[in-house]
Amino acid sequence: MDKPAIKKFAIWARNKLIADTKYRAGLVGVTETAIAEPLPQSNETVQFFDVGLPQPYRIEGDAVTQRQRFVAELNKETAKQGSYTAAYQTVVDKVAYTWFNRLIAVRYMEVNDLLPSRTRALSSADGRAEPQIVTSPFDAVLDYTPAEQQQIVTLKNDNKLDEVFRLLFLKQCAALGDCLPRLFEQVDDYMPLLLALSFTDKDGVVCHLVNDIPESDWLEEDNKGGAVQIVGWLYQYYNTEPKEQVFANLKKNIKISAENIPAATQLFTPDWIVRYMVENSLGRLWSEGHPDFDKSGWKYYLDEAPQEPQVAQQLAELRKGYAALTPEDIRCIDPCMGSGHILAYLFDVLMQIYRSAGYGDRDAAASIVEHNLYGLDIDDRAAQMAYFVVMMKGCQYDSRFLRRHLNPHVYAIQESGKLTTDALGRLGKQESTARALLDGFKNAKEYGSILQPKVTLAELDALQEQLREVDGASDMGSLTDQLVAGQIVNVLYPLIEQARMLVQKYDVVVTNPPYMGASNMNPRLNDFIKNHYPDYKSDFFSAFIVRGSEMTKPEGYCGYFTPYVWMFIQSYEKLREYLYSNATIETLIQFEYSAFEEATVPVCTFAFKNSHVSKKGCYLRLVDFRGGMEVQRQKTLEAIANHNCGFYYEQNTDNFSKIPGSPVAYWVSNEMLRSFADFAPLGDNYPICIGMRTGDDERFLRAWYEVPFTKIGIGYKSASEFTEQHRKWVPYNKGGEYRKWYGNNILVVNWENNGLEIKDNTRRKYPQLGDNLNWKITNEKHYFKEGITWGTISSGAASFRAYGCGFIFSTKGSAIIVAGRQRQHLLCFLNSKIAYSMLKVLSPTVGFDVGYIGSIPYRTPKEKSAEIVENYYKKNVDFAKKDWDSFETSWDFKRHPLV
Repeated sequence: MDKPAIKKFAIWARNKLIADTKYRAGLVGVTETAIAEPLPQSNETVQFFDVGLPQPYRIEGDAVTQRQRFVAELNKETAKQGSYTAAYQTVVDKVAYTWFNRLIAVRYMEVNDLLPSRTRALSSADGRAEPQIVTSPFDAVLDYTPAEQQQIVTLKNDNKLDEVFRLLFLKQCAALGDCLPRLFEQVDDYMPLLLALSFTDKDGVVCHLVNDIPESDWLEEDNKGGAVQIVGWLYQYYNTEPKEQVFANLKKNIKISAENIPAATQLFTPDWIVRYMVENSLGRLWSEGHPDFDKSGWKYYLDEAPQEPQVAQQLAELRKGYAALTPEDIRCIDPCMGSGHILAYLFDVLMQIYRSAGYGDRDAAASIVEHNLYGLDIDDRAAQMAYFVVMMKGCQYDSRFLRRHLNPHVYAIQESGKLTTDALGRLGKQESTARALLDGFKNAKEYGSILQPKVTLAELDALQEQLREVDGASDMGSLTDQLVAGQIVNVLYPLIEQARMLVQKYDVVVTNPPYMGASNMNPRLNDFIKNHYPDYKSDFFSAFIVRGSEMTKPEGYCGYFTPYVWMFIQSYEKLREYLYSNATIETLIQFEYSAFEEATVPVCTFAFKNSHVSKKGCYLRLVDFRGGMEVQRQKTLEAIANHNCGFYYEQNTDNFSKIPGSPVAYWVSNEMLRSFADFAPLGDNYPICIGMRTGDDERFLRAWYEVPFTKIGIGYKSASEFTEQHRKWVPYNKGGEYRKWYGNNILVVNWENNGLEIKDNTRRKYPQLGDNLNWKITNEKHYFKEGITWGTISSGAASFRAYGCGFIFSTKGSAIIVAGRQRQHLLCFLNSKIAYSMLKVLSPTVGFDVGYIGSIPYRTPKEKSAEIVENYYKKNVDFAKKDWDSFETSWDFKRHPLV
């Protein structure tokens, strides 16, 4: 697949379609600043507009009605947003992406010979520039009226081929509205008015669409993922510039607004990751209950690790329930479906399940859409594409699928409309349920599937039945009754459907949830997460993990593709505890830090059973293999084929709680687990301290050689001794480059008069602190004491160094306050491979703050080992000090060793 070509086209096409839409809108008097009235000579059937040319622009017939609908849509959106300019941009964007979606849908269908018209609409099969439908319009199976037939003939005779093309393309879209109504909807459609379409324009969207992307990328047999691959990449790349703008705004502290959440968070999941998640969730659910099921075609399925006899017996009992499942019983959902990639492979695996149960493909495809497959997203455009992908997947298995008029359970979440008190009163006993829906789906586009409607399935059924009665009774009532009934149905019916999908339970939930840190959320979303998911508020994705689990039956499975920070970082500890208590991690793959090319986040993918069983799961540790997702895929296949590869592990999550913070440290040996269990954390016995933040480093910090040496106090044992000698500058630990044992003694800090200037500056900048400066000038009682320091930020291992009396330490150069033999023993341990291995368990990222250091298990060496350790300490510190003092950056420098 030529992804660079796809990306280039999608970015260009978005801008081109927006520009074309604005141009067409301008012709009928609609600009980004105002809506002009038609010229006075206009009437109900013909309208004229001043476009700055000698002759006004003229529209008539359907175009007049379409303009009226366009203006009504702008007014409606203006009332919603409170700004005409914003409304104009919203509607223009909607028109552009709607035509983009329709064009790529038609292109996919024509290349794969799926158009019911049986004629190519955008291209010709023989490579000619003129589309087949223009060359042979009456060969197309389209229902032309006599007037349309005459118009086509006339336009062709007059050589107005682009006008013929536009007419025929719109006719094709109208025909597709019958079999794909949610992508080619016709009700109140003003879209044709704003469509600028040409096949003769070499710089037009159609010409670039047909010529820029290789036809093989559209073909089902060549494109291994089918429609989902080409549609998914086009969808993601279309959002490239909006996404870049969102992240540029974040640098200006502009939070992510509701309308920008899709562009900022949606990422196309690599195909093999989708297969891994689905095979190890839906696939595991079915195959564990049906051991004779043929899963030989699944490349990414991980067989269960060997279990203890009692665990194996417990699992056997669970699988009796799986064995009782029939294909129609299984409900699967992607609650953040994007363009439908996961839904497409769920469809494929469900088809394998149906076939194994004796179903034919035609009946199975219909049943999958009706009974098994569900999807939700906040993005209307994504929902259109996911709907199209599911329908094309049905066509793959049933050539007559589009004629069956099936309606997949694939929807964009809609926000609450408004109903009057009178309208609600007509619902009788169901009014409370209706109010719960209206309240529950306010700002739903912002929250998505983490919403938890406060209604039951029985209440939804009752409300739906009431709506039928209201709608039926209105036929015999007044016009007002009919209008009110129509309003009730139009507002509530979509909410009932999406509420049903959010309330019912699923056997399988598989998704790539949105990634958005709390600091990037707008205030409303941030408050919602804090109020409804207080223990999982660090990132949007962590709330989705819990919500997905809540949507799943206890015996069901979940599959996720997320950042892997949840596995280790302290702020996700509650999420880990939730999973350890309520779930069983079956498989997990941790990828190399920069493996995911589409996002600068370290990621993992995992599947879990939605109930806890004390069993071993299978883990793949790919953190050492660079080269992108293709390398990760190859290594995954290698580990599945050979468990002795060196990066395959089996571990029970019950063991993770033995480690402080309970990280998902699946690679840890039994010996290390015992160390965490048996030895006290370092922080229990030694002060491990962050230090001073000056509040203005440029003002208060200097390199020691930038100030008079006589004003530097080195080696003083206390602040009082330092002050008595009238010194100004004291050595300051602030991390620095990777260096073990000794060194990085460069900086000095202004501590004249016991830090008077720094303290006064802190009081001015943070008046809320009052006289309690400990928040910034932290652990002052330990200043000037000897100890051990290290850089808390490092791209590799932490490097620990001894320092003597007379230092102040910082946050980035924190300190362990320890002296004498204990300091010697501890420094040797911290610089050992054992401590490094433990730190990589506690903090596999780039941070080594005091919490992680304090969690390292440690015991003082026995006396017979102490002398060996002390000699090792002396040897290494002496060598490191000699090396440091060999250069002029050391205040103890005497002479270069080569002189």
